[in-house]
Formats: sequence, structure tokens, C-alpha cells
Amino acid sequence: MRLSKNSFRLAVAVCFLSLAPWNEAPAQEKIRISYSSVDASNAIWYVARDAGLYKKNGLDVDLIFIPSTTTSVASLLAGDVPVGNASGGGVAAAVVGGANLVIVGCYLNTLPYELVVSESVKSGEDLRGKSIGISRVGSASDVAARALVRGLGLEPDKDVPILQVGGAPERAAAFRTGRIAGFPSPPGIIHLAKGMPHRVLISTADFHKRFEFPFICATTTKSYLSRQRDTVKKVLMALIEATQFFKTHKEESKKILAKYSRQNNEAYLENSYTALVKLYDRVPLITRAGVETQIRDALARKPGARLRFEDIADESIVRELERSGFIEKVYK
Repeated sequence: MRLSKNSFRLAVAVCFLSLAPWNEAPAQEKIRISYSSVDASNAIWYVARDAGLYKKNGLDVDLIFIPSTTTSVASLLAGDVPVGNASGGGVAAAVVGGANLVIVGCYLNTLPYELVVSESVKSGEDLRGKSIGISRVGSASDVAARALVRGLGLEPDKDVPILQVGGAPERAAAFRTGRIAGFPSPPGIIHLAKGMPHRVLISTADFHKRFEFPFICATTTKSYLSRQRDTVKKVLMALIEATQFFKTHKEESKKILAKYSRQNNEAYLENSYTALVKLYDRVPLITRAGVETQIRDALARKPGARLRFEDIADESIVRELERSGFIEKVYK
């Protein structure tokens, strides 16, 4: 039997398509992304990788750990990473100085910190004249320390000196040797402070009103956002899905937290997860009240400068995702 030309072409097409790599994933866009802490406050950044949510959204991510907001801001400005975690205080301080940065979404709009102090410190008055250790000036731990000290009715620096000590290991060493009387800490860390008599003197959870602060925020440069808006959108989508995963997959999320924090202390993992799961926002809009507080602080250090919410925050992608029904669909 002879095939017509059309039949022959169809047969060739079928044979060709049968050999096509149907299981091959679509091309992934390579991008470097940074997170700034291994504790649960930064969990969505690495949950998104381990749960395959970056890949799901078309990204081949090189996830980099860059401790503290001040270092993250420097890396973003240097172009080492195009998108990374940075808190509002560090971004405001950089932008008031002329930096080309913008926050595009905040997944945690409060500071989940507690003030860990020596066992002998039983009240705010006991803390007067003693030092509190932070990672770096302008970092989230700096903002937290000042808020917690004020929560005790004391003035930072004047009543309680704030010392730049370094990362968690350096602060633990300074605390152990008595160089500092305390340090601000994310929830759960207290369960890891073995051999160091301590107590939690106050927590931001004790405040009568939520402490508004743009803490865990996807940040980029204005120029990168302009050039690669779709890429930034994919990052935000992956982080929204990671937030939903964290909220609904407790045990899997705790395992991922244990992997990145390198801690298997169940009390630490449980306490960290329980504290943070309630604080992550479904819709990662940027807290205006929190940003405006950070703007006032930044302007106080640079008299004569001007800065508005719109100068450091761009919520357009998040609002677009909300209007399109993407976020509602994720949570269904």
C-alpha cells in the first residue's frame, strides 16, 4: 500500500515526536540568591530550595549564606547576588546614603526576638550599666536590642551600652566570658545555651502591640528589578509557595530547619517552628508603619536628607500576584 504525501508526513512527524525528550524539564534560569541566617526566621529561603519550589518556578538557584543584613546589603550593591534577604533598617540606612536598593516583598513583618541575659539579671534595673551584644550596627539584632531595651523602660547606649560583637558564636563566647550581660536572640536559641546560666528577660512577643518591622524581605537593586522583573517575580512566587509549605508541612519543615541550622535539639526545633509559623505573612506586602519607623531612624543619622516609603519599597509584583489569584490558589 502506498502512502499519500500527507500520510507520509504525518507518519514521519509521529516517529520524530516519539523520540522527543518529553520528560525533560523546561530550561531553568540561573540566579544567585542569599539568605542571612540559619534560624527559622530565614527558613523560607532554604525551604524553597529543598522543597523544589525554585525549580518549580523556573529557577536554578545558587543559594548563598551571607550573615547579617549589613553584609547582605553590601553584596547586593556589589552585584554578587541580584536578590537576597535584607531587613528594612539596613535598606533604609543604605538608601538614605544613595544606594540603589528596593524591597519587593516582606514575608516576616515583625522582629521575633527575645533578650537572653545572665541568670543574675532579674529586672531592667539589674541590666542598667551592663552591655548587650549584637552582630553589627544597623543589623536586625541591633534594631531588636534597642527595641527590647526600650521595652524595659531603659535607653539604649545611655543606660545599656550596645556592643558590636559578631555572629552567634562570637556573641555566645562574649556572653560566656562575661564581656556582655546579654544578647537579642531568635526564639528557641535559648535551648542551645548549655552550660551558660541564663534567662529570657523580655521578648517582642511581650509587647502590647506587634512590633512592626520589615524583617525577612526579598531585596534587589532598582536597576535589576527594571531589567529582570520577571525573574524577581519568580523568586517571590517561590517564596510564597515556601511560606505555604512551612505553614502546612510541620515535620518536613523542622527536618529542613535541622539540616541548615545543624541542630537536632527537639526543644529548639519545636520552639522555633511554633514561634515563626504564626508570624509568616501569607501575602508578603511590606509593612508601611515598620518602614516609616526605619526611615525616621535613618534620617536622624543624616540630617537634611529626604526619604519616602516609595523610595525603598515596591509592592507592585506582590499586588499583581494577589490580584491574579496566585496566592489564593497556593493556599487552596
